[in-house]
Amino acid sequence: MKTAEIKLTVQLDDNNVPEKIMWESTDSANKDALPVQAFMLSLWDNSYKNTLKIDLWTKDMPVDDMKRFFYETLQTMGDTFLRATGEKNIIEDLRDYCAHFADKMDITK
Repeated sequence: MKTAEIKLTVQLDDNNVPEKIMWESTDSANKDALPVQAFMLSLWDNSYKNTLKIDLWTKDMPVDDMKRFFYETLQTMGDTFLRATGEKNIIEDLRDYCAHFADKMDITK
């Protein structure tokens, strides 16, 4: 059995606000830790039937980048949901919402 490890390192300021986020994976071609400005981690707890979440972003992340990050996350959540469930009808609704979100947030594709 193969095992892979994903590591997130968060550097905090004196007020515990993220200043720097680095990620690395043992399964990646790039073996160096790479900088990112935000991440959203969701884990399903089957015992309690609920989601555990960590959402962090650096204090210098521009608002326009956060809007784009949310837009792209919503899009990829739709892709994941479709692969996991095969539910095609609801994905069309989600895609419509993503287009609405992009329009409202003035996100250009």
